[in-house]
Amino acid sequence: EIVVCSKRSALNMAYQELVEVQEAASGTIEPVCLLEKSGKDLVGLPLKAPLAVHDTIYALPMLTISMDKGTGIVTSVPAESPDDFMCLKDWKSRANWREQFGVKEEWCLPFDVIEIMEFPDSDGSTAAAPYVCEQMKIGSHKERDKLAAAKKEVYMKGFYSGVLTVGPYAGSKVMDIKDQIRNDLIASGEAVPYFEPESRVVARSGDECIVALCDQWYLKYSDEQWTQRVKAHIENDLNMFNEAAKKNMLYAVGWLGDWACSRTFGLGTKLPWDEQWLIESLSDSTIYMAYYTVAHLIQGGELYGSTDGKIAPDAFTEEVFDYIFCIRQDVPADTAISTELLHRMRREFEFWYPVDLRCSGRDLIQNHLTMSLFNHAAVWEDPSRWPQAMYCNGHVMVDSEKMSKSKGNFMTLEEAIQTYSADATRIACAGAGDNLNDANWSRETAAKSILRLTTLQAWTEDMVKRLPSLRSGELNFLDRIFENEINAAVTQAHAAYTDMLYGEALRLVWFDMDTLRSQYAILTNGDVHHEVTKRLMEVQMVVLSPIAPHVCEHLWRNVLGKQSFVVREPWPTPAAVDGILKRQYEVIQGSLRFFRLELDKLMSPKKKKKKEQAGPATKPTHAVIWVAKNYKQYQQDILSVLQQIEFDAENAPVDPDFMRTVKNSEVMKDMPKTNVKKAMSFASFVVRNEVSIRGPAALDLQLPFDEDSMLKDILDVVKAQLGVPNIEVCDAEREHPRGCDSQREAATPGNARIAFFVDVPEPAAA
Repeated sequence: EIVVCSKRSALNMAYQELVEVQEAASGTIEPVCLLEKSGKDLVGLPLKAPLAVHDTIYALPMLTISMDKGTGIVTSVPAESPDDFMCLKDWKSRANWREQFGVKEEWCLPFDVIEIMEFPDSDGSTAAAPYVCEQMKIGSHKERDKLAAAKKEVYMKGFYSGVLTVGPYAGSKVMDIKDQIRNDLIASGEAVPYFEPESRVVARSGDECIVALCDQWYLKYSDEQWTQRVKAHIENDLNMFNEAAKKNMLYAVGWLGDWACSRTFGLGTKLPWDEQWLIESLSDSTIYMAYYTVAHLIQGGELYGSTDGKIAPDAFTEEVFDYIFCIRQDVPADTAISTELLHRMRREFEFWYPVDLRCSGRDLIQNHLTMSLFNHAAVWEDPSRWPQAMYCNGHVMVDSEKMSKSKGNFMTLEEAIQTYSADATRIACAGAGDNLNDANWSRETAAKSILRLTTLQAWTEDMVKRLPSLRSGELNFLDRIFENEINAAVTQAHAAYTDMLYGEALRLVWFDMDTLRSQYAILTNGDVHHEVTKRLMEVQMVVLSPIAPHVCEHLWRNVLGKQSFVVREPWPTPAAVDGILKRQYEVIQGSLRFFRLELDKLMSPKKKKKKEQAGPATKPTHAVIWVAKNYKQYQQDILSVLQQIEFDAENAPVDPDFMRTVKNSEVMKDMPKTNVKKAMSFASFVVRNEVSIRGPAALDLQLPFDEDSMLKDILDVVKAQLGVPNIEVCDAEREHPRGCDSQREAATPGNARIAFFVDVPEPAAA
């Protein structure tokens, strides 16, 4: 047989016993080359293709074909390959191309797209490639990027949904019949199995790698029972901290198949039953954590193994390791190791195992980490001995760029610590990004952290001096609110640390707590309570210490005067978070924020035309706050409908078309037309701005507290914040002598509205 192919694929075939070979001058083998031709020489050759409808087809040029992939010759399927469709279309429609490349009309014009599959789950049976190319407005087969996107869409749809409509396999789904077609073609002699690297792989020597057929030992990860045990552990017991990582791991379990686990050169452990082979590195580094549990006893207390241990290596037989690692119960009879030492090593293993947490890169999910689970399952029947959690992270960038010496943004850990300090470096790491995303370590964040740590130290030192003079006794309303916010932050921070969301934890234990201390001082006009302030300082030192231990240790011992080490302090045990107090704080903060924005708009009016001079805005002297105890009737109806909508864990509607449900509800059919538009806007606003932040609780028809009384109780705070001396709080259901009905009617429970006024004093009598 003569094979027409690229030089690269011929070399792969030579090492897979598919073509005749000869010894090269270098001593390696190479394929026997009978003739070399350019692609242009093959254009127009009449061919017969397996499973083709036409008896004869012709070789046509494809200007984008890659000689680094496959054989350099592909069978064209214009119906389901966007590249093939656009290539055929170009040759049929571009006469100048045909003339330039010597393509005759009879080689392409008579050939139209033949539909080969249908998609029962979609509308119509139009061939996928022409449809997608038209939708994406692809004009030529040279548009590589567009065609790559089209190919991804078409191939996935064809594989999972396509049903063949022609040939001997008509009526079969592609995903079900693909392997059968492959096997039938090989059996009939119309195809041969051929392998090559998925993409270009270059060895450290600079040589391009190929796939060779040779003797090999495999780990049969494809074993159904073995695979199911590992899969069950991932689904039910293994904590991956991230759903995407878990899905990737499950995919890898199904994908791994039979893994070549041996090689003949390099460093590694000899294969016990065939010592001419070494175990390749990935297969040999999956349960070494078990060895760590007893390494100090085997190596005589020396960590790096630079000295000979007290026990001869040949004493560690398979039976000895089986006993140490709890695979067998009885002590081996013939061993040079003392029973006492064996018992001690077994106790060490039982104490430390299983692996509670394994941290690694996301690129190792598809091999090393998955193999670790498989090999644990092979050694230990009991899943409680298998890894319990795996956390995977992305790569590290510096200042939003890939770390590189050529870019000048390369930084070692030691350099970062010397420049920014250990704690500022740790803070920048914590805030760099969580989960599978690439972490972005920012120099700016590290630099600003130094200033923030300095500010924290200065504030703590000042408050410790002032503690004896601070207000004491019974806590008032604002004291209880802020104590409750401390409890909420501690509870949420514990959850964030547990889920290894360090960016979220950093926000809660540093930024949010800094905001709490400033807001507490602002809302109380500096009249803070001794116990609340002391607790805020102590709690923050403990919950911030996992990220910034050095500063927290200094403040804990040298400023707060504690005798213990902060890193040994137990996690604070806060009281249960009071949901009503938390909602009151949210309403207070939201109201004050809205009031300030309204005042800013009043004091900074829109600029007038160029010729008109805008005079300075007059500071208001009076304000009216309207508080609504109940929603308007149409709003109550909408909230009742939204309460029936299902929301996911992110507080987003499970049904993205939920507004259609609202529109078709009975309350909308019976609603006066004047309210319909307002009702739909209200529904959209509540879901987008309220539910997304507070969850389904935002759909409650009433607040769980008296908003009117609360605002009246803190009216002095509101006046001080706004700088307006005269403010009254009024019921939004009652008209006010000053008017402003638009503001009054806009008020809803939890969303008070305000209007400002300037009262000019009467001129003095003459």
